[in-house]
Amino acid sequence: MNMRARFGRATLALVVLLLAGGCATSEEWAEWKAHTTHFASDKHIGFSWRNREGQAPRVARSDIDAARAETWWGKAITVSPDQIFQN
Repeated sequence: MNMRARFGRATLALVVLLLAGGCATSEEWAEWKAHTTHFASDKHIGFSWRNREGQAPRVARSDIDAARAETWWGKAITVSPDQIFQN
């Protein structure tokens, strides 16, 4: 690969990183940096995957128990007690 191609790829990578960095607020970055991993556990990943933005939340009693025990972080999802299903 010649020097021009390397420079082009490096420039493209830098632009992508700068644009991606602008997608989070300073509070979101601070919270993300405060943890060594993106998710607290596999249960946290499953919960986040099931409850994406724009969809009706699906919260189980076991999710609430795991969130408390594992101190999950991120955007809180609020549901009324009658929306929590037992499992």
